[in-house]
Amino acid sequence: MENAKRLGGADFMRAVACLMVLVHHLVLRMNFYKIPPALDVTFILARFGNHGVSVFFVLSGFLLARPFWLALDRAQPLPSLKIYAMRRAARILPGFWFALTVGFLISFTIYGFPLDAELVGRYIAGFFLMSQWHWRTFFPVQGDGPLWSIPFETTCYVLLPIGFLLLFHSKLRSRSLLVSRLLWIGIIAISLVGHWLVVTYLPTDNVGQGWRYGFQGGAKEWMPRYNPIGFFAIFAIGALAAGIQTLLPARRSAIYDIIGALAIVMGAWQLPQSIGGAAEGYAWLDIPYQFPLLPLAAAIALCALPQSLLLAKLLDNPVSRYVATVSFGVYIWQDIVLTLMPQLFPSSFGAGSDDVLGGWIVSSLIATAIIFAIGTLSYVLLERRVIQWARTRESKVMRPATA
Repeated sequence: MENAKRLGGADFMRAVACLMVLVHHLVLRMNFYKIPPALDVTFILARFGNHGVSVFFVLSGFLLARPFWLALDRAQPLPSLKIYAMRRAARILPGFWFALTVGFLISFTIYGFPLDAELVGRYIAGFFLMSQWHWRTFFPVQGDGPLWSIPFETTCYVLLPIGFLLLFHSKLRSRSLLVSRLLWIGIIAISLVGHWLVVTYLPTDNVGQGWRYGFQGGAKEWMPRYNPIGFFAIFAIGALAAGIQTLLPARRSAIYDIIGALAIVMGAWQLPQSIGGAAEGYAWLDIPYQFPLLPLAAAIALCALPQSLLLAKLLDNPVSRYVATVSFGVYIWQDIVLTLMPQLFPSSFGAGSDDVLGGWIVSSLIATAIIFAIGTLSYVLLERRVIQWARTRESKVMRPATA
């Protein structure tokens, strides 16, 4: 967490999302035909760790929308969009650009992909955070698949203040706290209509579609169900949760412990609901990751945990806080490590071994240690320094001009 003041449960939710995605990518390296029958269900459930992406989006919407709701409810001006943009850029761009460039370089140096206009174009689209709009550029580099979600989230960063500009407009600004939340539900509804229009009228063709054709074939299979408008609906549910959480009484109560625990159980229960269907967990309106129940569960947990008596303190333990702190670095570097290991050590993850499970476990532990070491270095040496530099610039932005 980059804020000095922490909201109870937020670190835990970020850590869980981070670990879910990491486990998902580790499980993908396991030969499912060699899994002992007793562990079948365990590995199948772990395969749906990709649903942690939805938790990331809900959490981001929740944390970023909260200052806007507080200002709106207090009849204050719209928070500075310049500072908002500076903070978002400082938080994601240095680490993202670094991992993106490394992924691009290893794409043609180690993996042997041709350094052609296609590969360069994907990198440029990713660098300028515009890769999310077409299946050709969906995965900006061959060497780091998870980077696809960063431009998606950046789109949400842009749409969030646009939504609040409407709520802060003099003609729409309401003294009723309830009306402002209802207006935000209207924004969610508009985004859902936008998603439906994209899915209905912008389908991809079947030529070269499917993961057997590599990243671009996979992107062609994911789109248009994976599109920035639909993901903004997930993000906007988190923003709505922030609007509700700011209305709750500051007094802590055990009822919030119960609600928070039930919400976490509800969210965990969504993973087995994906068994038997697509790995992406397509649900209502073909939005992935068990929409809307998983995002709603995460949103309810985020609303309740800050007011809980004990649960948030237990969940936001030192381990959760550490994982949350380095989660961005872990996310953007994990695929580079996991794809390089078999290239450098062909026997990684039990390949060619009589004990596939044992080899997978050993390689997974080694990979996890390396990934967290790189994630920690990314935070300490790059991300934190840029964030601190940006904060020093904020004072100059906020300082009134003098004659």
